[in-house]
Amino acid sequence: MSQYLDFVDLKYKPSSSDLVVLFRIEPAKGISKREAIGRVAAESSNGTWTTLSTLKSHIRKIRARAFEFDGNYVKVAYPIELFELGSIPQLMSSVAGNIFGMKAINNLRLEDIQFSKEYIKSFRGPQYGIEGIRKYMKIKERPMIATVPKPKVGLTTKEHTKVIFDSWVGGVDFAKDDENLTSQNFNKFENRVKAAAKARDHAEKITGEKKDYFINVSAETKEMLRRTKLANEYDFKYVMCDILTVGWSGLQTLREETQDLKQAIHAHRAFHAAFDRNLKHGMSMLTLAKLSRLIGVDNIHIGTVLGKLVGTKEEVIDIEKEIVNQKIKTNPKENILEQNWYNMRDVIPVSSGGLHPGLVPNIIDLLGKDIVIQLGGGIHGHPKGSKYGAMALRQAIDAKLNGISLENYSKNNHELKLALSKWGTSKPV
Repeated sequence: MSQYLDFVDLKYKPSSSDLVVLFRIEPAKGISKREAIGRVAAESSNGTWTTLSTLKSHIRKIRARAFEFDGNYVKVAYPIELFELGSIPQLMSSVAGNIFGMKAINNLRLEDIQFSKEYIKSFRGPQYGIEGIRKYMKIKERPMIATVPKPKVGLTTKEHTKVIFDSWVGGVDFAKDDENLTSQNFNKFENRVKAAAKARDHAEKITGEKKDYFINVSAETKEMLRRTKLANEYDFKYVMCDILTVGWSGLQTLREETQDLKQAIHAHRAFHAAFDRNLKHGMSMLTLAKLSRLIGVDNIHIGTVLGKLVGTKEEVIDIEKEIVNQKIKTNPKENILEQNWYNMRDVIPVSSGGLHPGLVPNIIDLLGKDIVIQLGGGIHGHPKGSKYGAMALRQAIDAKLNGISLENYSKNNHELKLALSKWGTSKPV
């Protein structure tokens, strides 16, 4: 056991270049907490199950060190030499690799990672962020809005395009594919991007507003890049990526491609709950969001609190702060580490999942105006169709920004009135 205890050093003070990881650990029966945290630090750096004749002093010097623990929580410091700069796959293979399968651990959760300046500077970060996208879309203050055609799959290209066109004309800024719509036979990617471009141009002429499309390019990496270039040929500013199913390597490759094409990335977090829903095991959504900011997405879904998906108020707000602010203060109660982003651009929080116009005031109160509010069924379920659902959403936003209750505003706005008559202020489950 001595080889594991060598990775516990409560006198160690992390250097400014170290990465610090906060874990929650539950040791297996018969394993002491000190040994368990030593095993985690060892397996995630340069230790193993036995003593080694090959362990030289210069190797031991750069070992990880568990330097602070409180209850089930432990902080582990990793010297920067352990990492390949600019590589999230290598980072995850290190601090989130074999350790989740260790018999000595019943439960293990990676709560947060504090990145050093040297590590952060090895990544591009977002190309545009909130300010850049607002400037491009010519939307100065109000929340930006997006919609996903529903049903999420099954619509033909013609049907799909009609839904997004109606939504754009009704006042939506961004159309968006859902996570499982890529290039099926009923709605091929090539057909969809071409038809959407034509509909966008028409909608812009009608409304006088900029319109764009989070079109899903998720695929095998080379195909994903081909689709990204095609979206660029049709003058779409955005592409969408299912970042967790595509994987960190795929996302980093996509980010490099979009740098040259001057495109933004909308990050869909499909698959995240497989990592973060279990509060005792896995990885927090906060960590996933931080990794996404490092790589350089411009938007990411963070939850709603009020909608159909899991996510506490504290978690959603903590994620928003982490992807928007430059400096984060440590918060032991929420398992948040201190973080300085060293002027890396921010990421636009996307609130989505079971929303409708009646919940708009609550979303703005919770998350502010520098967000994308995304409605699917809350637009396309409107009694008079997608165009009127989009109009109702814009009216709900206008009401909130002008300090008028939805009920009073709806007296002179029939589309909002119909939306409220169907959904009220109910919260889907």
